[in-house]
Amino acid sequence: MTLLGNSDLEVLPLALGGNVFGWTADRDASFEILDAFTAGGGDFIDTADGYSAWVPGNRGGESETIIGEWIASRKPTGLTIATKVSSHPEFKGLSAKNIRAAAEASLKRLGVETIDLYYAHFDDAETPLEETVDAFGQLVTDGLVRHTAVSNYSPDRIRSWISLAQDAGTALPVAVQPHYSLVHRNDVEEGLIPVAEEFGLSLVPYYALASGFLTGKYRSTDASAVVSARAGGAAKYATPHGLAIIDELERIAAVHGASITSVSLAWLRSQPTVAAPIASASRVEQVADLLASATLELSAEDLRALDDVSAWSPANA
Repeated sequence: MTLLGNSDLEVLPLALGGNVFGWTADRDASFEILDAFTAGGGDFIDTADGYSAWVPGNRGGESETIIGEWIASRKPTGLTIATKVSSHPEFKGLSAKNIRAAAEASLKRLGVETIDLYYAHFDDAETPLEETVDAFGQLVTDGLVRHTAVSNYSPDRIRSWISLAQDAGTALPVAVQPHYSLVHRNDVEEGLIPVAEEFGLSLVPYYALASGFLTGKYRSTDASAVVSARAGGAAKYATPHGLAIIDELERIAAVHGASITSVSLAWLRSQPTVAAPIASASRVEQVADLLASATLELSAEDLRALDDVSAWSPANA
């Protein structure tokens, strides 16, 4: 188990991504996935109010609604639920009025009294940051949210958020959600990890499996070789450099009797300030490998080998 930042939220070091619920996993499949995840010890679920508005016919909030229906049906205990604001079609941006309305809508869809971890999903340059910080703090004061967090924020904006919150004596963020994986390292390691270390923030990375590329199932540099809803996002990593990373993952996985998926997530979990990588499953059969990553311990040699093969440079980017 691991604590998220300076909060009281103790979780298994793996978050189940809810982005696929209502997209590549329908309600029944989502229920099976959530059942398997919690039965295997998983207790941290990540979603957003905008999931999955991009699907034709969806309006946003589908993922939260499915999770809420599952919670009502199963009545689980000990869960940590994280969701986000700013990307729902009806609640765009981070004005104080919008944040309050979006949080109330998320609470209704999820069917919970309090959101455990509430993220500002995307920075909003059109709203004064002080207004956003105060609005998040007010949600904590009023009991709608337990802890606050930021996603897709630059190091400078995180520093500004923390400074404003400190000056106002309001809730400080406890986590940062960045894009981070073996095939996307530099921005996080050079800018965000130093900030997280300075302020005691936990990283909860998304795209931890690079849209499925780091499961090892995309081995061709031909983007048309795999046809699925997420193949396009994964295919861009199928370069000679990316495939070399897969080869090294496969070698290490064989040593541990583990899957490439588990090794990929275990590497990420081992990075400084990372508390719980986010990974999603569209089929219940995929859940076991996700859960296995939370307890897989890679050796120093394993970690060094993966660091070396995934090191970025302009020549192999």
